[in-house]
Amino acid sequence: MVAPRTRVPLLIRPVREPATVPPPLDGPWAPTDTRLDAVELLPLPAGSAGPEDVVVDPAGRVVSGAEDGRIWWWPADAPAGTRPELLADTGGRPLGLEVDPRDGSLVVCDAYRGLLRITGDGVIRDLSGNGETPHLADNATIARDGTVYFTDSSYRFPVSHWKRDLLEHRPNGRVLAYHPGSGRTEVVCAGLYFPNGIALTPDESALMLVETSTHRLVRVSLPDGTVTELADLPAYPDNLTPVGDGTYWIALPSPRVPVVERLLPHPRLRQVVAVLPAAVQPKPLRYGLVALVDADGRVLRTLHGPAGAYDMITGVRQDGDRLWLGSLTGPGIGRVPLT
Repeated sequence: MVAPRTRVPLLIRPVREPATVPPPLDGPWAPTDTRLDAVELLPLPAGSAGPEDVVVDPAGRVVSGAEDGRIWWWPADAPAGTRPELLADTGGRPLGLEVDPRDGSLVVCDAYRGLLRITGDGVIRDLSGNGETPHLADNATIARDGTVYFTDSSYRFPVSHWKRDLLEHRPNGRVLAYHPGSGRTEVVCAGLYFPNGIALTPDESALMLVETSTHRLVRVSLPDGTVTELADLPAYPDNLTPVGDGTYWIALPSPRVPVVERLLPHPRLRQVVAVLPAAVQPKPLRYGLVALVDADGRVLRTLHGPAGAYDMITGVRQDGDRLWLGSLTGPGIGRVPLT
C-alpha cells in the first residue's frame, strides 16, 4: 500500500526577514577531524536510497528507512558492503526512528502516514489517529512511560517540498506528544521554524530541539512548552540524538548556504525561487558534518567530511565507540569509529 501524498501549495507565503551571514567553521567547528570522508558504507539494495535516520535495536540490528517506504536492517558488526534484510514497508517515507524502551518495538515518524509502531516481526500499527494529526512527522524521542514526543515539521508542505518551507521561512511547525495510555496526540508547542531533531533530557524535564530553517538549537521545557534558544549553528541541523550522559549528537546535512541567507529580506524573489526547476534552485553544500553538544548548547566535538564523500548527513547515532550515520539522499548507511 502506498500512502496518499498531500497536495503542495502552489505559492509560498514568505515574509521579510533580515539577512544573515553564515559564520565560518572555526573554533570548535574547525575541520580538524575529517574522518567523515572515510566512512564505511553499508549499502541499500539497488533501487533504494535515502536512509534518513538510523537506530540500533535491542537485538543488535542497525535499522534505517529508505525513501521508497521500505525499512531495512543490518547486523551491527556486519562488514562494510553488507546488504540488508527487509524489516517492513510503510508505503510512505520513513524518517526518524526510535526504540520504545518499554518493549523494544520501533517507533517510526513517517512523513506521509504519521506516527507508526513496528514490532520485531515487521507488523505495522498506526499511532497518531486520535487527537492532533501530524502533517510531516519527522523525528521522535520516547519517555520512560512510553510518551512519544515528535516533531511535526510543517503543516503546509510535504517532505518532498521541504525546500519550499525553508524558503517561506514561517513558523509552520510544532512539537506533538502521543500518549500510549489514552492513544491521544496533543500539541506541546507550536510556532516553530521547521522543527526537526528532538531528544529528551536525562531527567525528562525538557526537550532538546533543532530548527532547520533558523539553524537554532533550543530547549523546550515540559510540560509548559516554553522555548529557550541555546545556540545559533553555522549549519542547517537535522536529526538529534542523545548519548545518555547529557550530551547530544546533531546531524548537519549542510553548512549554511550564503545565497539562501541573503534571500531572506526579499520575499517576492523567494517566491520565484520556490517555483524554479530543482536544477537551478540553491542547493545544500556537499559537506559531511556532525557535532556533539552539551545541555547548554556548548560544542564539545565536531566531525567533518570536507570532500563530501558521505554527504547530506541527516541521522547520527552513537553505539559504543562508533557512530552510525544516515543520509537524506545517500546510497546506504555509514559507520565511523569514534576512537
